[in-house]
Amino acid sequence: MQTQRQPASGHSKLLEHYRALDGTPDELIGPEGQIRPAWAPLIAALESMTPADLAHRISRGTRYLRDAGVFYRRYGTYDSTEREWPLSAMPVVIDEDEWAGISQGLTERANLLEQVVSDLYGANTLVANGHLPANLVADNPEWLRPLVGVKPRGGNFLHFLAFDIGRGPQGQWWVLGDRTQAPSGSGFALENRIATSRIYSEIFTGSHVHRLAGFFRTFRDTLLGLRAEEDSRVGILTPGPMNDTYYEHAYIARYLGLMLLEGEDLVVREGRLMIRTVAGLHPVSVLWRRLDAAWVDPLELDENSHLGTPGFLESVRQGSVTLVNALGSGILETRAFLAFLPRISQVLAGKPLALPNVATWWCGQEAERNYVKANADRMTLGNAFATRLLFDFDDMRTAKDTVAASLHDQMSGFVDRGAGNLVAQEVVTLSTAPAFKDGKLSPHPMSLRVYLARNADGWQVMPGGFARIGRAGGTPSLNIQNGGAAADVWIVSKKPVRAETLQESSTAPFARQQQAILPSRAADNLFWMGRYVERAENMMRMLRAFHLRLAEAGTTETPLLEHIAEHLEWLGAESETGISSGVAQTLASATGAASRIRDRLSVDGWNALADLSKTVGQLAKTAKPGDDMARAMGVLLRKITGFSGLVQDNMYRSQGMRFLSVGRSLERASGLASLLADFADPKAVEGCLDLAVEVADSVMTHRQRYAVATNRATVVDLLALDPLNPRSILYQLNQISEHTSHLPGADPESPLTPLQGAILQVRTSLSVAKPESIDTEFLSGIADEMARLSDLLTSAYLR
Repeated sequence: MQTQRQPASGHSKLLEHYRALDGTPDELIGPEGQIRPAWAPLIAALESMTPADLAHRISRGTRYLRDAGVFYRRYGTYDSTEREWPLSAMPVVIDEDEWAGISQGLTERANLLEQVVSDLYGANTLVANGHLPANLVADNPEWLRPLVGVKPRGGNFLHFLAFDIGRGPQGQWWVLGDRTQAPSGSGFALENRIATSRIYSEIFTGSHVHRLAGFFRTFRDTLLGLRAEEDSRVGILTPGPMNDTYYEHAYIARYLGLMLLEGEDLVVREGRLMIRTVAGLHPVSVLWRRLDAAWVDPLELDENSHLGTPGFLESVRQGSVTLVNALGSGILETRAFLAFLPRISQVLAGKPLALPNVATWWCGQEAERNYVKANADRMTLGNAFATRLLFDFDDMRTAKDTVAASLHDQMSGFVDRGAGNLVAQEVVTLSTAPAFKDGKLSPHPMSLRVYLARNADGWQVMPGGFARIGRAGGTPSLNIQNGGAAADVWIVSKKPVRAETLQESSTAPFARQQQAILPSRAADNLFWMGRYVERAENMMRMLRAFHLRLAEAGTTETPLLEHIAEHLEWLGAESETGISSGVAQTLASATGAASRIRDRLSVDGWNALADLSKTVGQLAKTAKPGDDMARAMGVLLRKITGFSGLVQDNMYRSQGMRFLSVGRSLERASGLASLLADFADPKAVEGCLDLAVEVADSVMTHRQRYAVATNRATVVDLLALDPLNPRSILYQLNQISEHTSHLPGADPESPLTPLQGAILQVRTSLSVAKPESIDTEFLSGIADEMARLSDLLTSAYLR
C-alpha cells in the first residue's frame, strides 16, 4: 500500500488536495516537495482562475474535439464503436534541458535498432555470434523470411519510430517499449496540442512551448524527397475505417497533403507498385505504412488478408517503393528483445544505452529462468511474439502466480500477451502527473510516447508527444481502450521559441503542387455518397408529403395516400411507421461511403452528415405519424440540403467533385423519371400531379411559369423538359454531360466515349420531345437509361 506525502508547500487551494504518493516520483512535485520550475508558470496561471472559468476553458477544448470529430474506435466483445477522444485537460510539462537528454538517448536507441534490423535481414551476425537466440528470430512471425537479403530502396529500414517511456522511482527515464511496426498516436498528439492550446490560449503563448509543426514539415519534405520519380506519389497505407486509429490516418493525410490509400487502391505491374486511378495506373514510390506487415500481401504472407495487395513483396524486392517502416521491422517490437539490447549495444556501439529499457529476462535460458523464479516478487510476466515455448510452462506456474499478485497495475498496458516464449520484466513504479478529477488536481499514473522521424541529417525528435494518463485509485490503466486518457506534452524553454508552421519559408521559391489524382476507390465512394444522399432526400420529401395528407385526412384509406404508400414501398421506405428504416439505412450507406473518404471531406462536411444521422436517431424515438412526422421530415430536409450545399459549394473543382455531382444528378434524374411515371400517369388518382410538383420542390416555379392550373402537360414540361429547372430530368442530364466532359478520356477532338454517347442519346431524345409525346413508357425508359449510365461510368472509371 502506497502512502501519500504532504501537499506541496506554499501554494493555494489548487494544490491543497494534491498528494504525491510515497515511493512514486511525481512530474509536478519534485523530491523536496516543491513544484518543479517548468510547471510554475502554468500552475500560477491556473491558481488565478475561478472554478467556473476553468470549467469553461476545459469545455472549450472538449467542444473543439467534438466539433472536429476526433474519435477512436473501441472494440467490444461483439462489435466496435466510435468513442470521443478522452483528453486530459492538464498537459504534462517537461523542461527542454531534460528533454534534450531524453532525445539524445532515444536517438541513440533508434540508431541501434536500425543496426539490429539491418543485421537480421542481412549478415545475421548477431545470431551467429550468440548475441540473439536463433529461435527468437526464426520462430518469430514478424521475421519475414521472404525479405531476407532485401535491402530497402532508400537504404534504411526505419524512418518513423515511437518509444513508450516512463520515469522510474529514482527519477530516471526508462524505455518501456519500442514501436517500429506502424507507430500510432502522432496525429492524436497534434489534436491534443490544438485542444489544449484552446483551453490555455494566452497561457500557451507565453509559456515558450516548443511547436510540433516543424517536426511534421521536415518529415513531409523528407518523404517527398524519397520519391523515385518527380511524378510518383507519396501515400499513407491504412487498413481502412474499421481500424481503431483510422481517424488519425485520415487526419495526418489531410494535414500533410498526402494520399490516403488502402490495399485495394494498389496493384503491382512489372514489379512496380501502382495506384488505380480514374485516369489509369499511376506510380507510388513512398508509402507511410499504417498496416501491419502480415496483411500487406496475401500471396506471400497471410493468405486470409483482404487488406493487402497481391504481389506487394515483389515490388519491394524490385526496389520500386520505399516503406515507412520497412516490412519486417515489426520484429523489433518483440518484448524479449529488450533482454538482449543492453548487450547488443555494447557489441555494436561499444557503450551501454544512455536511456536503458526496463530490466527484462528472456526465460528461454536456464540461468535466466532460475533468476526469474528467485526474484518473482519484483517481476511481471508477459509473452514474446515467438511461436514456440522453449521450456515447460508448468515449471513457471508458481513464479507466475507470485508475480501476478505483486504486479503493479501501472505496467499492465506495456506487457505483451501474445502466445509464445515467456518474458519476465522487472516491475517499475511509474511516475504520476496531475490531472483534473471532480474539478481538482490529483496524481495519476503516466507514461509518454515519443516520436522520432528520420531526415537527411539523421533522427529528429518531436518536441512533445503523447502522454497516457491512467485512472487514479482502484485499478489504474494507462490503456485508452480501458479507460485511460491522453494529454498534451509541453516542452518548455526559458526563452521565446520559434513559431513553426507547415508552410515553407516566405523566401522560398513558389512551386505549384502536383496535380491531384483520384483513386478509383475514392471516386466510387464519392459517386455513391452523392447517390445515397440524394436518394435519402427523395424519401424524405415523399414521406413529408404523405404525412401532411395523413394529418388532413386522418386515415390512410384514401386513394392518394394508398398510391403514395405504394411508391414509398418501391423506394424502400415505410409510410405509416415512425422515421422510416429505409431513410436511416440509406443515410447509413451514405455515411459508410463518406467514412472511406474522410480525408477528402472537410470537418464541417463530416460533422453535418454526422449531425444528420444523429437527428434521425433522435426523431425516430419521438415523431408520430401525421403532422408531427411531417415537421420531423422538414427538419431532416433542412439538414440534408444543408449538407449537400456545404459539400457542393466548398469542394475543390477536381475530379472528385465531378463524381460526387454525377452521382447526385443520376439519382435525381432517375428519381424524377420514376416520380413522373407513377404520378403523371394518365390513370393516376386525383391529386397526384400536385404531389409530384410538391415533392420536386417546384411549386413556386410552377406558379410563375404557367398561368393555368396544374395539368399533366405543365408538370411534364417543368419536371422533365425544362433545362433551367434544377428539378428537371433534362437539367440533370446536362449537368451529367458537363461533368463527364472533364473526366479522363473525354477529349473534344476525339470520338465520343461509350458513356458520352449514351448521355448524348438520352439528352437528345428529351431535348426534342414535347410534353404530350412523353408517356409512362418513355419515362420508365429514362429511368432504365439512368441505370445504364451508372453501369457505363462504373465500367470506365470505378473498377
